[in-house]
Amino acid sequence: MGASEFRFFLSCDLNSPFTFRIEKLDGTLPVEKSTDSVVSGAEDKRPELYVECALYIDGAPFGLPMRTRLNTTGPPYCWNELITLSSKYRDLTAHSQLAITVWDVSCGKGEGLIGGATILLFNSKMQMKSGKQKLRIWKGKEADGSFPTSTPGKVPRHERGELERLEKLMNKFERGQIQSIDWLDRLLLKSLDKIKEQESSKHGNSYLYLVVDFCSFEHRVVFQESGANLLITSPIGSTNEFVTVWDTELGKFNPSEHKQLKLARSLDRGIIDRDLKPSNTERKSIQRVLKYPPTRTLSGDERQLLWKFRFSLMSEKRALTKFLRCVEWSDVQEAKQAIQLMYKWETIDVCDALELLSPLFESEEVRAYAVSVLERADDEELQCYLLQLVQALRFERSDRSRLSQFLVQRALQNIQLASFFRWYVAVELTDHVYNKRYFSTYDLLEQSMKKLPPDVNGEDGNKLWQSLVGQTGLTAQLVSITREVRNVRGNTQKKIEKLRQLLSGLLSELTYFEEPIRSPLTPSVLIKGIVPGESTLFKSQLNPLMLAFRTEDEGSCKVIFKKGDDLRQDQLVVQMVWLMDRLLKLENLDLCLTPYKVLATGHDEGMLEFIPSRSLAQILSEHRSITSYLQKFHPDEHAPFGITATCLETFIKSCAGYSVITYILGIGDRHLDNLLLTDDGRLFHVDFAFILGRDPKPFPPPMKLCKEMVEAMGGAESQYYTRFKSYCCEAYNILRKSSNLILNLFYLMAGSTIPDIASDPEKGILKLQEKFRLDMDDEACIHFFQDLINESVSALFPQMVETIHRWAQYWR
Repeated sequence: MGASEFRFFLSCDLNSPFTFRIEKLDGTLPVEKSTDSVVSGAEDKRPELYVECALYIDGAPFGLPMRTRLNTTGPPYCWNELITLSSKYRDLTAHSQLAITVWDVSCGKGEGLIGGATILLFNSKMQMKSGKQKLRIWKGKEADGSFPTSTPGKVPRHERGELERLEKLMNKFERGQIQSIDWLDRLLLKSLDKIKEQESSKHGNSYLYLVVDFCSFEHRVVFQESGANLLITSPIGSTNEFVTVWDTELGKFNPSEHKQLKLARSLDRGIIDRDLKPSNTERKSIQRVLKYPPTRTLSGDERQLLWKFRFSLMSEKRALTKFLRCVEWSDVQEAKQAIQLMYKWETIDVCDALELLSPLFESEEVRAYAVSVLERADDEELQCYLLQLVQALRFERSDRSRLSQFLVQRALQNIQLASFFRWYVAVELTDHVYNKRYFSTYDLLEQSMKKLPPDVNGEDGNKLWQSLVGQTGLTAQLVSITREVRNVRGNTQKKIEKLRQLLSGLLSELTYFEEPIRSPLTPSVLIKGIVPGESTLFKSQLNPLMLAFRTEDEGSCKVIFKKGDDLRQDQLVVQMVWLMDRLLKLENLDLCLTPYKVLATGHDEGMLEFIPSRSLAQILSEHRSITSYLQKFHPDEHAPFGITATCLETFIKSCAGYSVITYILGIGDRHLDNLLLTDDGRLFHVDFAFILGRDPKPFPPPMKLCKEMVEAMGGAESQYYTRFKSYCCEAYNILRKSSNLILNLFYLMAGSTIPDIASDPEKGILKLQEKFRLDMDDEACIHFFQDLINESVSALFPQMVETIHRWAQYWR
């Protein structure tokens, strides 16, 4: 649902009875002094309370009142009883009220009145109230159902304090309108209890409050009388006040507009449109539309404008994707004309071809054209988009589509592409909706590869396929080892001993493979076995393995294997880092990034490349500063800060690169334990459990820039810090030029089951789009990003959170 879209039910369409729940009565009951009592210290009678509920419509009673059961177990007096009136939601009017009166029958003679309150069922916007409502009871008064009432349950505005404000937010939270953050919610509930105690002591328990819980529907309920076409919240008089009108036909099919559109786009106008040229004003409007990001929906006027001047736009390759969005594909003749124009259009870039593979375009001809453009990409570029292209198979109309055949054919020509393609498809085989399609693609790859003739080394297709399938067998055995090691009781050292024992004993076949296997992370490298003595595991809850593999050229490569963690999100983020690094280098800007390899081999397992490094938390704990750490490996007495110029430059560049990338991708949960530093000064980030603006910590800064990093550059006034900011701004403007490419790649991931994308794809992509600030020019963006850097460095709250995180790590 779009941000500006409002979905609702009409009250006149709800045929169910009006239902609500009486929860509890808070506060101290008034003490009745008995005049008949002659015995001093006579035992007080326990109150016996019930609640009477009556519906009033336009000031008159409607239907029979309902009562709750008697309650004597208080205070507080909890009924938690569901009340169902005989009246239905469709019977309600704009001035419907619920009159609630509390009675005490313990007096003996008749019924003692405690008090009452009245609440309107619709708010000022004519939306039905939902969720918990806290009503102040008017002591000694029976609820008044007249309009306006003399016993309003709503606390007067001038008397509302912090407690009322928090309870209003709590009501929104319980209805799911405020995001839940577990640890912060627990803190809030404790604070709420303290505020309640303070308020009760402040007022001396002088007020009684009744809590009523109204039903919550899937969408808001908006008042409308039966048979009415429009809803007017107040009578239209001679005043100039605005009134709210709900247009129930908004967004529905309009025959008049459709007829006008058909006439404007009739084939007879094709001859006239060929010679049409846009005026200066129209040309400016067209250029503005062409600059829109791929996520933006075109208005009716904009679509009509592009269609009208389609012939004059054929030399503008950027216009093709926008033009194809204007086509009414349900009209056979119009679709046919659009396809003919598409093939005559100036050939588009690969970036725009990715947009044509999104779910917006269902035409097989359009998607086939996009694939023909992708054929121009070399293997390195294609690998940048391979993960998204596998996801795009979901949007195809057949199992053996042009896209799947293209990907298989390219995979057969490059073993690295083949290995990653096989894994990306294999991970999706568990998808209950699209598993048939991915099984078909997997089978096509297998059958096609097995038919390959022997290469120059005598390796035929069947042997090549077995070297890839062996990766699956290897990961299955690593999963088994991980479970065995986790079951070992004792410290980390005992688990490491168990790991090496397994590799040398029961699973000794892993020490030397029968046939070499292609490394899942680097398929061009053949691995022959695991070196038990160099393998270990990390101290954490999941106990990830760090394995040293023996390669065919007698070298070694170290890999981290994780079981119990979904690495698909990390895989996506690292792919984006790799892509952005490539885009920056194409503009001659090398920011010394570290796009280490990540491969998800399942929804809860995968491999990561091991990069020798240390966390900033560990470095600061042992060396007190980043400068001292780098001096140990790259000392230079004559250079600033005692570090070689190359090492310092590497540190500054890598800090700049990751500051920009983590800001754009909205990477959350940044702390000193997931910022790593290599011996040569390259800083890089790991652990991407929160992306696209999600963060478990409150008030996160735009980017992670701790004071220790700034100090390593010589402080906020140094020339090196100025150079850092210059690199940031330059990188930001370079990546903004490729915003369409990055947005298209994330759009193709919209159908995936990766947590932070699947939760709300549309919202996530819009957040990503906002980070590019496409409404600004390059100069304005330089000032904008410098302000972001200053805001991040001076942020105080993240420093407090970082300190708490360190304490938690220490006591873990």
